[in-house]
Amino acid sequence: MAAPHMVVVDYHKGNLLSVERSLVDAGARVTVSDDPQTIREADAVVVPGVGAFEDAMTYLRESGEGEAICDAAAREVPFLGICLGLHVLFDRGAERSDGTAGDWVGGLGIMPGSVTRLESGRLKVPHVGWDQLHLTAHGRACPLYEGVPEGANVYFTHSYALADDVDAKVVTTHSHYTRTFASGVWSNNVFGVQFHPEKSSATGLAILRNFVRVASR
Repeated sequence: MAAPHMVVVDYHKGNLLSVERSLVDAGARVTVSDDPQTIREADAVVVPGVGAFEDAMTYLRESGEGEAICDAAAREVPFLGICLGLHVLFDRGAERSDGTAGDWVGGLGIMPGSVTRLESGRLKVPHVGWDQLHLTAHGRACPLYEGVPEGANVYFTHSYALADDVDAKVVTTHSHYTRTFASGVWSNNVFGVQFHPEKSSATGLAILRNFVRVASR
């Protein structure tokens, strides 16, 4: 079976090289691109992310990449959003360009729901480091987590997370830091994770290999 051609969307935010290398290690052919047509023609699309929701959405709209991502998702191209790439899948986020929480900023609207700041008077925000994945029933059926045990540790670095208005039917994993939040989602061809599989050692590589298998079908 030929390795799928994946496009890692370059919206000029985040560490694209580590995502690219990890996907190659997982068995994919990878192109990093900011060209909307290249995104539309991919066998699978990966949107990584480090940065602010407002900045990301401004660039995605102005560049035409956002429309291309929505077109690919609508055509049922396998899609994986990582961290900020997960956030932009949803209707709206509260993160402004300077990292503070403010008025809502519209997302891509591929999934309904909101992204809000982690708040704590005791724990340090951002949430940085290793934490556990707790699989839902939906998650146990998700091809992304085949062979991944309950309670597996993965690497996080984020100040914002999905809010409680996200449909429980799409949630694959929960994690806890300041509050319990959905750390993974799945609906048809669209997958999203709050953690960074490219930084999550053997568990992260297993998840990316599973995504490559999904894209190869």
